[in-house]
Amino acid sequence: MTKSVEYFFSIGSPWSFIGFDAFAELAAKNDVVITPYLTTVVEENGGIFSRNRPEIRRAYWTRDLKRWARVRGKELRLEHRPDLSDPTPASLFVIAAYLDGQDWIGVARALQHAFWSEARDIGKPDVREAIVTSVGFDGAALLKRQADDDVQNKWSADRVHARDSGVFGFPTYVYDGEIYWGQDNLPFLERHLHGDKP
Repeated sequence: MTKSVEYFFSIGSPWSFIGFDAFAELAAKNDVVITPYLTTVVEENGGIFSRNRPEIRRAYWTRDLKRWARVRGKELRLEHRPDLSDPTPASLFVIAAYLDGQDWIGVARALQHAFWSEARDIGKPDVREAIVTSVGFDGAALLKRQADDDVQNKWSADRVHARDSGVFGFPTYVYDGEIYWGQDNLPFLERHLHGDKP
């Protein structure tokens, strides 16, 4: 029986990047339909941007990211990153791909990898267009679509839905009314998918 999981994530979240492939594999293995919601940290619900945390907590956050990146087989470039513009607009490419029935997972994967492993400036329209084009998507079409009303409306609605669903950080998975925050909660999500609801 097909199951449905609401997936809240941010292109600008390293944790979303680290756990992305693991979640996609879990979904495929368990016959899960993923409904993606893209937004940024939901401060209204207590979410905190890493830049606003005390330095001692940021230092631990960095060490923990590196540990998990190794576990997940991800290359994570955190040091010596150039000044990059806001990666948030890249979310609109993913939303456009999803609304058009394209491989939004492939689009998101390419953009996240470029930003987190290669420190490429996906906030710039020409950069993200080139990135998705290089992996087989119509980057020009996605660039054009990002300004369309349905894409912009979903971007706005995704934030409202995240707030109203109790989401505060990323990634967050919601299944059968239960919230799982963080890619380290994937084992609990999988247990729930097999009937072990907490």
